[in-house]
Formats: sequence, C-alpha cells, structure tokens
Amino acid sequence: MGEVPEILLEGAVEIALKLGAKAIVVLNEIPEEKIPNVSLPVVVVGSTFDIEEDRVKRISVPQNLDLKNILNLISAFLIEHEMVKEGDSFVYVTESSIGIKAVKKGISAMKSFFSQSQNVLQRLLEIAIELSIEGREGRQVGSIFVIGDTRRVLKHSRQLIPNPFKGHKINVLDKDSKEIIKEFAQLDGAFVVWEDGRIAAAGRYLEVKPKVVDLMLPPGLGSRHIAAAGITRLTKAMAISLSESGTIRIFKNGLMLLEYNPRLTY
Repeated sequence: MGEVPEILLEGAVEIALKLGAKAIVVLNEIPEEKIPNVSLPVVVVGSTFDIEEDRVKRISVPQNLDLKNILNLISAFLIEHEMVKEGDSFVYVTESSIGIKAVKKGISAMKSFFSQSQNVLQRLLEIAIELSIEGREGRQVGSIFVIGDTRRVLKHSRQLIPNPFKGHKINVLDKDSKEIIKEFAQLDGAFVVWEDGRIAAAGRYLEVKPKVVDLMLPPGLGSRHIAAAGITRLTKAMAISLSESGTIRIFKNGLMLLEYNPRLTY
C-alpha cells in the first residue's frame, strides 16, 4: 500500500470534528510523527497489534479482506475498547480517499475477532482466502478451522481418518506451516487448533445436531457452515469455514461474524 497524503489526514480530522465522529481510523501504516494530533481516538491499521496507548491504537486486520469487512471488524474493535457505541460514526482515511462509517446495531458480536488468539485467527483466515482464490491441485477446496477450547472441541468430534498431526509440533504461526496446512485442507473433516496456534488434529468430524443446538443462522447455509457454527455454540471456540464455492465465514457463539467471498472481488 502507498502512503496516506497529509492533506487527506488533515481532511479526515476536519470532517470528524464537524461531523461529531467518535474516532479517526487510518487504513495504512503511518509514522508516529504523522499521526493526527487531535482529541479523538486514532486507530492505525497495519501489521502490528498494540492497544497499550491511551489515544492511539495500532491494530492488525487481514489486508486481503474487502473494505466492507475491514470496516466491520474495526467497528467491533472500537466497540470492544469503548471508543464508540452502536449508532456512532467514525471517519476512515486510505491512501486515496476519506469515508464515514456508521456503527450498525449488532456489529458488537464481531468483537470476538479481537482476542488473545487474534494472530492465529488472522493467519488461518489468510490461508482460507488463499485457498478460496487458488484452490489446490486444480480443484476447489472446502475446509473448517476450529480455534480454541480445544479439549471440548475434541470431545464433540471424532477422527474420520488417522490424525496426520499426531506427534508433530506444527504451529499455524510458523512460516513453513502454510503449505502443509493447505495440503491437508483437501482432506474431509475439520482442523482443530489450540489457541496458541498449535494444530491438534485434522480430519475431524464435528458432531453437531443443528436442531438440538438451536442455531440462528441465515437460510441456505450448507452442512459445512452449519457444523462450523454449531461447534462454536457447543464450545467457546471460533471457527472459519470455507465452502467449495469460495465463501468464507467466521462463527462464534453460533453466530456468523463475517462472510466474504474473495473470488467475487479478486
């Protein structure tokens, strides 16, 4: 990404103050000295994740998401850190534009994205996006990644095939793990991943009965997405599902937090 021009940063501040917006979001990395000196909270989206400063927050979101989903995730982050409430607005600025985002009702459910396992979730989301776009060995791939509350997830699932990760210490955050994960994504069943990124298993069948679990999901979802949603209702895990049509969804507490098909925007 290019650099955000100073004139756009100045314009974003002016618009935010006149509009009564609650925060300014910069969708690019910028040097410390260029961060606007304003009384409003400022969020800088980049490659780091730092929420220690009082006024300026630096967060990381997957840059290969579309703008709509990035803004929804940022909305959830602002709610989680009590910078905005539902119905408030914030001003965002990119290298070529300024925009205004109203925080919609219900977006607060997405704040679960920003948790201790955020880096793990992001890494797996990026892998899912690459699988959606590229496929594997000339064919489209569908898969599920379940992150966190691993012991309970294992209790609510069973192996369809011998576990290819048993006895191996492979972590999704390792640089060399991506191709291994993509290779095993072709197998039936789900990946089960510890909160710190270690892969506990692949090829797991998620034992979810939708009618018993009482899911509240939009109509038309396939069995893979329903299983992913259901396991997050039964446990405290989060789940990413990738359909063979390329649609990626993230679930928590049985709710869909994000829906994205990179093939439609790539």
